[in-house]
Amino acid sequence: MTPRTIAIYGKGGIGKSFTTTNLSATFALMDKRVLQLGCDPKHDSTTSLFGGVSLPTVTEVFAEKNACNQKVQVSDIVFRRDIPGFPQPIYGIELGGPQVGRGCGGRGIISGFDVLETLGLFSWDLDIILMDFLGDVVCGGFATPLARSLSEEVILLTTNDRQSIFTANNICRANNYFKTVGGQSKLLGLIINRDDGSGIAEKYAAAAGINVLMKLPYNAAARNRDDSFNFAVQLPEVGEKFRTLAADILDRNITPCEAAGLDFHTFVRLFGEVNEAHPTPASDDELVKQTAQPADSSSSGNTTNGVMSPDSSKLLACIDKLPDPEQEIYRMIEVNKKSASEAAALKGISETEARKILASARIRLRKLFFST
Repeated sequence: MTPRTIAIYGKGGIGKSFTTTNLSATFALMDKRVLQLGCDPKHDSTTSLFGGVSLPTVTEVFAEKNACNQKVQVSDIVFRRDIPGFPQPIYGIELGGPQVGRGCGGRGIISGFDVLETLGLFSWDLDIILMDFLGDVVCGGFATPLARSLSEEVILLTTNDRQSIFTANNICRANNYFKTVGGQSKLLGLIINRDDGSGIAEKYAAAAGINVLMKLPYNAAARNRDDSFNFAVQLPEVGEKFRTLAADILDRNITPCEAAGLDFHTFVRLFGEVNEAHPTPASDDELVKQTAQPADSSSSGNTTNGVMSPDSSKLLACIDKLPDPEQEIYRMIEVNKKSASEAAALKGISETEARKILASARIRLRKLFFST
């Protein structure tokens, strides 16, 4: 039987590994053979699953074996834990990744999956494979299960803060893109972890058309369980929620979403009014250090904002060639030394618009001055 594959994506630090670990434990308690696959360079997805033991990673084992011209074996990278009271053992793998600053984490994910597929990962005698994926980065490597349809289903994890919801929305959009080019991964919905009752994530889910699969309030006892490398599902109030979700997954009671995700402007409008003003552009004059012009008999050696000062007849002639709006704003600010706000008030325009006109005038004036 082909294992059921589910990728769980979420922003780092919001309880993604906590959620995956307790879902793995729940499936095992339901007599299912489950493998948890950590797909994060931090390689800490399975630490609680294995009672605090850090597993050797596919990345490091492959490097060691390759250096000795040896092949990686299943027993080198797949580990099991037999837990009292659990009818099935739990299996774990950590893909790992390069040390910080020494390589591409996404490339490590791709290489790790290549190794696992060579070993027959998707034909092993398992019921469920849960892939714990970092969602902050949706480059080719971290999007592997979506791009190559290695995960049958996708679950998004979020809290009620904007950044974690933004990450979830990015994954939703990425999955939708891959569906347009033949991807088969189905979005089951999202889990709201550390739910504070504010309803922000639910508001996003409704707008995006995404199922809310489970809301898990912050629970200090559950946090303590996780910190001591134990299972939070052993707490009745937590275990009940995970059992309900696991049963719905196994029984295929969840209708996959057809959500495409929200574009940026629609997304940010969920959190309040959006400032539609255009950003003020920077100019060459304020960023590029100008080389002082040597004094000579034909012109003054003084400069203003990188061009010759206004007492130069040549510069004055160039100013006269500017379009009327640019000429007026330039004379007010550069010649008459008014502030941008004063010039804007005199012309009945915004200060932002005045600065834009000034920047355009400076660029045009420089071209005129040095081309004549």
